[in-house]
Amino acid sequence: MRAENQSSMSQFLLLGLPIPPGQQGVFFTLFLGMYLTTVLGNLLIILLIRLDSHLHTPMYFFLSHLAFSDISLSSVTVPKMLMNMQTGQQSISYEGCISQLYFFIHFAGIDNFLLAVMAYDRYVAIRHPLHYTTIMREGLCVLLVAGSWILSCGSALLHTFLLAQLSFCADHTITHFFCDLAALLKLSCPDTSLNKLVIFTEGGMLFFLPFGIIVGSYIHIGTIILRVPSTKRLFKAFSTCGSHLSVVFLYYGTVAGVYFSSSSWDSKDIIASVMYTIVTPMLNPFIYSLRNRDIKQALEVCVNRVKFFKQQILNPLVAVRSTGRYIS
Repeated sequence: MRAENQSSMSQFLLLGLPIPPGQQGVFFTLFLGMYLTTVLGNLLIILLIRLDSHLHTPMYFFLSHLAFSDISLSSVTVPKMLMNMQTGQQSISYEGCISQLYFFIHFAGIDNFLLAVMAYDRYVAIRHPLHYTTIMREGLCVLLVAGSWILSCGSALLHTFLLAQLSFCADHTITHFFCDLAALLKLSCPDTSLNKLVIFTEGGMLFFLPFGIIVGSYIHIGTIILRVPSTKRLFKAFSTCGSHLSVVFLYYGTVAGVYFSSSSWDSKDIIASVMYTIVTPMLNPFIYSLRNRDIKQALEVCVNRVKFFKQQILNPLVAVRSTGRYIS
């Protein structure tokens, strides 16, 4: 068994998505389109926030980091999945699998913390509108984002380090499309009680603490609105928090579907994983652009600038051509 353990350390096999062989091409095109939409959509959000001075506020500062994290989260799993679908080779090296696991936990954790930070930001904006800029000063915003990155990095390092101490049995087939922690623990020969204890304590704390902040922030927001109920105030709160709430329900709903619905990894769990690793990052730009007036206005300004510069470039060319015709 020891020799088998050592040999299995060189690579793993990813079974991938439960797709019939005849439909691989269709799903490859579908997921490639979704991945490109994720990257381009979130890059557009980041670009608009950088270019438009009206979006240089705490809320959009956090949103730009969420967009970058979404790009990274999809890039950790989707390109490898697409390559396996295209080539038919399902192997992934041990080092590649461990690296994929680390970055997946890291960026998933950043998403989790940033959603909590954005909920607190919305609470301050509604609870203390006159002191919002004083409370959510630049230093605090940077500290909150840096804390999200550091905590996520520490969590990912802890889980990756504990997994790296384990040896794996002869069966090195991962019943998933990426190297998920729960799927890898099932392939381990030694006792994994310590790993599971860390997942339920440290992992649970880092998951439920941000979730609790989100729930608490929106309970306070709802209380504030109900104290002085008015259509105008309700509409303002909805326009301010609607996009964030949509992303929260989408993110936590799919995560709960994966890790709390059942104890076995079957097609239902894989589909839920696709939702929060591929679909959710893809939908975030649409949610924030379609439901956010500031993003719409920034996009219109950007499009008008592009049209203006295009006309400025074309007008001299038209003038030169007209002059040439006149001379001839």
